[in-house]
Amino acid sequence: MARATMIEEMEANATIDGCCGTIAAPSLSLAQAEEYAEWFKALADPTRIRILNLLARNTAPVCVCDIVDQFPLGQPTISHHLKILRDTCFVRTERRGTFIYYSINRDCLREFPEAARRIMAV
Repeated sequence: MARATMIEEMEANATIDGCCGTIAAPSLSLAQAEEYAEWFKALADPTRIRILNLLARNTAPVCVCDIVDQFPLGQPTISHHLKILRDTCFVRTERRGTFIYYSINRDCLREFPEAARRIMAV
């Protein structure tokens, strides 16, 4: 068994003495918890959820102007939401001339269910 896997297993099975008995210790490190909290903060907005949904429904990258056209918000607001999604790795960007195109980061989306399992210890 690899050292990292052994450490994770030990942490997952760790217990601590609570005031009323022995309890299971948290299995997430502070760094993991902070990263996952950023992910959930990024998703805690209906506009960002809808932007992700729009991008996920398109196989090709979508121009920012086409994203803006789908929402009753101005370009600066949509750009702010896209920046948050980009900073948390939910979306990828590519420049084509003067326009930025956005696409869903499927690698991040694949990791998301695993993060939920780690948080819920299932």
